[in-house]
Amino acid sequence: MKVIITKNCMGDRNCNDLCPEVFQYDEDELKSIVKFDVIPDQYHAVVRQAAFECGAKAIEVEE
Repeated sequence: MKVIITKNCMGDRNCNDLCPEVFQYDEDELKSIVKFDVIPDQYHAVVRQAAFECGAKAIEVEE
């Protein structure tokens, strides 16, 4: 699984709160970033949840 944060990110940090192991807030860019090129298996479910709950629909999941 791969994850992309699009330019639609509003920087509300919900994904960071939900899964800090995968998402990190970039203070310079004022948006979230993904810490991994390929998401470890143990985080797949919570990453899907973060994408579903993202109000800006800024998290794209590639299976």
